[in-house]
Amino acid sequence: MGWKISFCPNTNFRTMFQVRPSQFELECRHTIRSHGRQLARDHRQDWLILLLLVVIEIALNVINPFYRFVGEGMMEDLMYPMKENTVPLWAVPLYAVFLPMIVFFLYYLRRNDVYDLHHSVLGLLFSVLITGVLTDAIKDAVGRPRPDFFYRCFPNGRDEYDRWGNVVCHGDPADIKEGHKSFPSGHTSWSFAGLGFLALYLSAKIKCFDRSGHVAKLCIVFLPILVACLVAVSRVDDYWHHWQDVFAGGILGLVVATFCYLQFFPPPYQNEGWGPYAYFRAVEDLRSNPLPQDTTNMLGTNQERASTSVVGSNLDSAFDAMESGRK
Repeated sequence: MGWKISFCPNTNFRTMFQVRPSQFELECRHTIRSHGRQLARDHRQDWLILLLLVVIEIALNVINPFYRFVGEGMMEDLMYPMKENTVPLWAVPLYAVFLPMIVFFLYYLRRNDVYDLHHSVLGLLFSVLITGVLTDAIKDAVGRPRPDFFYRCFPNGRDEYDRWGNVVCHGDPADIKEGHKSFPSGHTSWSFAGLGFLALYLSAKIKCFDRSGHVAKLCIVFLPILVACLVAVSRVDDYWHHWQDVFAGGILGLVVATFCYLQFFPPPYQNEGWGPYAYFRAVEDLRSNPLPQDTTNMLGTNQERASTSVVGSNLDSAFDAMESGRK
């Protein structure tokens, strides 16, 4: 079907007998061993900010949300039964974070491009953490009751109100606190942030927009989006969220994922959309400043190839001297 993806040049008769690696071969070898440490050092500020986002996310989950006024007339839409989550909270990082990371690592094993691995992981983590901070900050500020708020507030089914008409809850404080975090949906926003980032990544890697007419590629791109949509639907079916909550969460996650992806990668529809910006900058630097012979080892060549290259260079110098009459 013409779906084979190949970014590094294939071996031909010219490159097969070259003792020294070609320039294009060097360009395709940015490994963890050769460039990983320097790359992590260059982005240490980004990783520190990620840790700060984790601390903020934890704090937002510890503090109490705004306890919005809930009157008796509002209870008609808040009397749905309390149910367990179809998609448990612990499962969200598995499919929204670790699953995309597995895809990134498998691609690294094929491509040996540490720039792609590092920036995809960094972009994904920023996507989900920024989305998480925004989601929980809005949750705490809005304090919208969940559809099952009545039975969180009144487990025995007997409602009680103060003189202003506001609820006087006598349920579990943890359930009541969680009952004021309906808008927006955290499951949905995290799902669209992680799986939306994965969908953009896959669309670039399989060259979905190469104008070749292989529309079946869209099935691969839409699969992560479908999973995120099913998670969003489950939140409404479980009566943990109103439809507006999941709609806002999905939009929030997709927007953040798009912004974070475009920080590191070109748009998938561009000719160079398959690789990160950093890779192309490294290639340009390599072309404008060719590396000396003794650094080929650092770019993935073995010791035998390096020593053979030195011998070949000495023989070339000897032949040149003989031809010029100096020997």
